[in-house]
Amino acid sequence: MATVSQWIEGARPRTLPNAIAPVIAGTGAGLHAGDVSWWKAALALVVSLSLIIGVNFANDYSDGVRGTDDDRVGPLRLVGSGVASPQSVKFAAFAALGIGAVCGLVLAAATAWWLIAIGAICIAGAWFYTGGKRPYGYQGFGEIAVFVFFGLVAVLGTQFVATGAVDWIGLGCAVAVGSLSSGVLIANNLRDIPTDTESGKITLAVRLGDRSTRIFYVVMCAIPVIMSIALTVAAPAAAAGLLAALPLIKPVRIVLGGTQGRGLIPVLALTGIAMLVWSVATAIGLALT
Repeated sequence: MATVSQWIEGARPRTLPNAIAPVIAGTGAGLHAGDVSWWKAALALVVSLSLIIGVNFANDYSDGVRGTDDDRVGPLRLVGSGVASPQSVKFAAFAALGIGAVCGLVLAAATAWWLIAIGAICIAGAWFYTGGKRPYGYQGFGEIAVFVFFGLVAVLGTQFVATGAVDWIGLGCAVAVGSLSSGVLIANNLRDIPTDTESGKITLAVRLGDRSTRIFYVVMCAIPVIMSIALTVAAPAAAAGLLAALPLIKPVRIVLGGTQGRGLIPVLALTGIAMLVWSVATAIGLALT
């Protein structure tokens, strides 16, 4: 029987910035355009957090039953380590995704019913990332999915439900947040190249190889800097997003330095912190302009 602390670790709290940052950025883009509905923005945050916790538990379950996590380098996996039964982790995944679905239905009822279709796609994407007979996370499409769901959909979705419209400011924020969110997964998959190759999990990092994956990570970290400069055309104070370059210095050095295995674990947390810094600083800059 897993302990409470093990369940918390299994939910992977280090990934929560991937859910929080897009809502902050989307709200900031909405404030630049005009007033926002704060209760809708708050509910969008609940949806985003529920989905990422759900996908984390679903990933734990699916990888665990496949044996992918039998020789894991990273943080604790509940099923792979044997501290929790597969069925209990599967139930936790369904419970988290269910909470996100209910909150999403409330937002759809108050905003636009077609959002239900978007929500259904998001939930399906969460489950089939590593679930089902042909999980797309095992085919090298994980980073694309993260960019779409926790970048484009999460940021623009938040802006839309909070204001009723989207604009190019929101799109710029979505691209920046999606790039850093993908960067977290790139670092994770870079660390796991040896074990994923052995278990047959063909991630994008496995396809690209070690060197190209490191270059890819640096490119994704550079995109938010470019977006900050672009956003100053409409909101000069959005230049505050350049502060995110500071927490990115160390992880970029680690990645370019050729660090392997557990030495890459701090990169995930630092990239997440940079994503939060970018989102908060940019949102404040957009709101003030």
